[in-house]
Amino acid sequence: MRDRLFRWVLSHPVWVLLLAIGFVVTATMGAQKLVFKGDYRVFFSEENPQLTAYESMQKIYSKSDNVAFVIAPADGEVFTAESLEAIRQLTEEAWQIPYSTRVDSLSNYQHTVAEEDDLIVEDLVLEDAPLGLDQLEQIRQVATTEPQLVHKLVDPDGRVSVVNVTIQLPGKDPVTEGPEVATKVRQLAADFEAANPGSKVHLSGMVMMNVAFTEASLADNATLVPLMFGVVILAIGLLLRTVTGTVSTLVIIIASITSTMGLAGWSGLYLTGPSASAPTMILTLAVADCIHILTTMFYDMRHGSTKRDALMHSLKLNFQPILLTSVTTAIGFLSMNFSDSPPFHDLGNMVATGVMLAFVFSITLFPALLMLLPLRVQVRSEESTDLMDRIAGFVVKRRRALLPGMTAAIIGLSLFVPNNQLNDEFVKYFDPSVPFRAATDFMQENLSGMTNLEISIDSGRASGINDPVYLTMLDEFTRWLRTQPETDHVNSLSDTFKRLNMNMHGDDPSWYRLPDNQELAAQYLLLYEMSLPYGLDLNNQLNVDKSATRIIGTFKNVSSEEIIALESRIYDWLAENANYYEATVTSPSLMFSHIGQRNAYSMLLGTVAALLLISLLLGVALRSVRYGVLSLIPNLAPAAVGFGLWALWDGQVGLGLSVVVGMTLGIVVDDTVHFLSKYLHARDDKGLDAEQAVKYAFGSVGRALWITTLVLVAGFMMLAQSTFKFNADMGLLTAAIILLALIIDFLFLPPLLIKLDNLLSAKRYPTTGQAPEAVKTLPEVSTDAV
Repeated sequence: MRDRLFRWVLSHPVWVLLLAIGFVVTATMGAQKLVFKGDYRVFFSEENPQLTAYESMQKIYSKSDNVAFVIAPADGEVFTAESLEAIRQLTEEAWQIPYSTRVDSLSNYQHTVAEEDDLIVEDLVLEDAPLGLDQLEQIRQVATTEPQLVHKLVDPDGRVSVVNVTIQLPGKDPVTEGPEVATKVRQLAADFEAANPGSKVHLSGMVMMNVAFTEASLADNATLVPLMFGVVILAIGLLLRTVTGTVSTLVIIIASITSTMGLAGWSGLYLTGPSASAPTMILTLAVADCIHILTTMFYDMRHGSTKRDALMHSLKLNFQPILLTSVTTAIGFLSMNFSDSPPFHDLGNMVATGVMLAFVFSITLFPALLMLLPLRVQVRSEESTDLMDRIAGFVVKRRRALLPGMTAAIIGLSLFVPNNQLNDEFVKYFDPSVPFRAATDFMQENLSGMTNLEISIDSGRASGINDPVYLTMLDEFTRWLRTQPETDHVNSLSDTFKRLNMNMHGDDPSWYRLPDNQELAAQYLLLYEMSLPYGLDLNNQLNVDKSATRIIGTFKNVSSEEIIALESRIYDWLAENANYYEATVTSPSLMFSHIGQRNAYSMLLGTVAALLLISLLLGVALRSVRYGVLSLIPNLAPAAVGFGLWALWDGQVGLGLSVVVGMTLGIVVDDTVHFLSKYLHARDDKGLDAEQAVKYAFGSVGRALWITTLVLVAGFMMLAQSTFKFNADMGLLTAAIILLALIIDFLFLPPLLIKLDNLLSAKRYPTTGQAPEAVKTLPEVSTDAV
């Protein structure tokens, strides 16, 4: 069946080309259905408990998605007439931002004062009001002492201020809504800087983060994919020195990528930050099949075979190893379906599809192109395999030192793996050069972090928040939360009650405490709410029947471990001091923190399943349980050593790196399969002893392995240049593991094979230590080396 297929392909290359074009065009048409979703919510499945809690809280209280204008005046002083007027104007203009529902700033902060028996509620900075030194000092005094303002809308020294805009996106068209907001926001920031020379506006907030996800991914596709095409073309052209082979390989890459993306569109998938990197990975992986076919074909042609015969021999010889490596690579990527994050399901499925399409194209379209295009290979009497011969000789000669040395190195570096920490900081998903990251870092250094927790405490009855017992608990919790080392700011209704109580007692500071009567507290709150202007009500803190209130804590940009530890401390405090109230803690920061850790454990299960399936396939394909089990060592060792080195280099394993083992598992099998298949071919079919079989394997497949490894490493190193650190770290570690796989398969696997075979021969033939029929001649010249 296989040979009939190859004969038909080589006899009818035009038909193969036409059929391939028809399939690729039909599949690619689905790509127009692909849309990009930059919303951070795409990282969470609908069943995610943290997302469920967060969405429930968003339905009870007003939305908390926001844009933050972080303003640094030119003179470093917020409390000047010019700066405050500029902030006031920006506050008014911010209402024009699409989907804005609330704008909070120093200028429109609802300051309360008492005038005899009246409660006056008005903007802290009034329009057209004279701002002399006395007024400016009064505004400074209020802003830098009011708990709801300091570290939230202004820093204690009055150097930086924030205009915070609450955004409620409809969610009907996620492709355009976020960018629409960002366009208007950037225009306002540019206008502000133009009107206030020297002043700087930094843009942060959840909406800007969503847009940054989209822009970083689109920028990668616009720069990295073309760059990788250039790297692949250059590598193949220089290493194999063939225009036809390079062009044909490029066609296979393009066909694989466009078909995969089109099929993803037809299946209803959408692109996200992780899944948008699928073309980059498919581009890299599709090269390996073509290189193996080309190297064998060129060897035969250089020794006098016709193009057709050489191509037929190459297809027959490489079909099983290429099929096996494609299937194992696909299994590795399919293991990403164990991930708790849907974008990784899509990435795994898309790349697995691309890998299998690349396999189909490499045994059909690729040989058809080679038959149709002119291809001339100079016949040589000698082959340039000196490098592989030297490496093989070195490995065989130094095997007694290499085996324990490499074993010690593998085990030693693997021992560092537990030093990695399962941590995520979603702000650091972006390179410092990304404007959102730079703005958020500036806000952290000068005002507060972007990490927050929303804590809803339900009293269990209508108007229960006015109960003095509830208010006392709320105030104690607020004060406790402010003492935590991670805390920058806490927004709590208890501060409002204390300020109102003071106002209603003639602004006497001694009355800055909670009202001790429920009816009085309810009257204060009603009076205050009736005085608030439209858009600045208390819906962001109270539910409809006033049975629950939401406290929002803002914290330094801490790691996932620290935020989860803080969540645990919060629940512990509430269990000990307020166990009669129902409490919920949630936020996007907490969601990312939990999914990173949970994803690592779920991917561990997926990797084990993939490993068992791959080992079973190898055992069946190699017709040896022993070698199937043996393959586990060189297949696992690169990841273990890679993560050990990562512990020394960085030590932080987040959501992106948690899938690397599953990704690389199938890729590193490529080297092992090709080396083992040639080794067993020499042992079983040619009757060579272990040392000679190792030399044969190096000579026959070594060059193809290091060429494919070079291309793979170069490709993933391109991904490592991404400004989306999420992808950059994944690309860097993947490249390192692929390179380690080649090193281990060249320096560790051959001595291990020789040792194992010698031990088995010694047991089977205790007198001579070898099979009597073992051939002791030098291995014959490679049949598929370049």
